[in-house]
Amino acid sequence: MLTVRSATLQDLGAITEIYNAAILTTVASFDTEPKTDAEQKRWFDHHGTKYPILVAEQDNLIVGWASLSLWSDRGAYSETAEASLYVREGHQGRGIGRKLSEALIQEGRKAGLHTLIARIADGNEASIHLAESAGYSHIGVMKECGRKFGRLLDIHLMQYIYE
Repeated sequence: MLTVRSATLQDLGAITEIYNAAILTTVASFDTEPKTDAEQKRWFDHHGTKYPILVAEQDNLIVGWASLSLWSDRGAYSETAEASLYVREGHQGRGIGRKLSEALIQEGRKAGLHTLIARIADGNEASIHLAESAGYSHIGVMKECGRKFGRLLDIHLMQYIYE
């Protein structure tokens, strides 16, 4: 049974493990160095009701996480958040991302947000498809804005607007 719930500090080790694996092996994150426990604790502390962190748990294992984060500290962006979502290696393609995405959208609605932004690296077709199926629209491409694994990558900008 898959459960999606708010993350607790006790989940931070699993969240960090999943994220660091993505940093080292995928273009899902443009971070290039694994995060330390201290860095992740600071990141965790910058979240709360308006910017939640969710985890997907199955058989007592955290198999994925998602978060809403401050898009910009400029006041006019106060109703906009960035959506992030990661699924543990070996657990993709099982509907975990879909459940996390749906829950994240619901949390953004509860927080009074107007729009969510997702940045997805070129070549990550599964994440683009997931975002589209959740109701995100393509709003542009940032060309060659990041270098990872020796190549320049485009970023697809996608947006979810609450009706």
